[in-house]
Amino acid sequence: MAKGERIMNARLAVLLLCVVHVGVGCATRPESVASRNYLSAQIEETVALFKIRDPGIQAFFDRSYGYAVLPRITKGALVVGGAHGKGEVFAGGVKVGYCSMTQASIGFSFGGEFFREIVFFRDKVDLDRFRMGDFTFSGQATAVALTAGAAAKSDYEYGMAVFVMPDSGLMVDASIAGQKFSYDPAFTMREEPPTVLP
Repeated sequence: MAKGERIMNARLAVLLLCVVHVGVGCATRPESVASRNYLSAQIEETVALFKIRDPGIQAFFDRSYGYAVLPRITKGALVVGGAHGKGEVFAGGVKVGYCSMTQASIGFSFGGEFFREIVFFRDKVDLDRFRMGDFTFSGQATAVALTAGAAAKSDYEYGMAVFVMPDSGLMVDASIAGQKFSYDPAFTMREEPPTVLP
């Protein structure tokens, strides 16, 4: 590797780490009513798209105690990678909070993409573990790329089931290991009616 390439890779690595660091500093809860409404609309769209792609996913919505929906996760990498996204958390189909996710990775990966993610929680204890704050998926955590029939072949691992749907772009690595989540409970406010999804 030439000296110029090493310098460029080092600069890119620092830039990506800065992007991930900035994402960590972002608030979990959207600041304005308009941004909360926009996020809720993205959530509804994401749930509808998952059900269209694989109608069998409805079984997870029906039998899970709760779930987190992240409608747009941005992931980019060139050897060192990072990802960030925001979403909402539901229990019994009712929004109970907001979540944000950041991920940093080192290893072979190249490209950039946007993808959607839903994390299902089998029982209340699984959701409570997620809501305790700073939840991180272990190195063994895996996600199922949602295709027709994929949900029927999937099950919970350690009380959670994770499904992802690529939106656009090219990404060699689709790992969820190291995804770190922050949680902020929803408070009922006059300008923010509770979101209820089927």
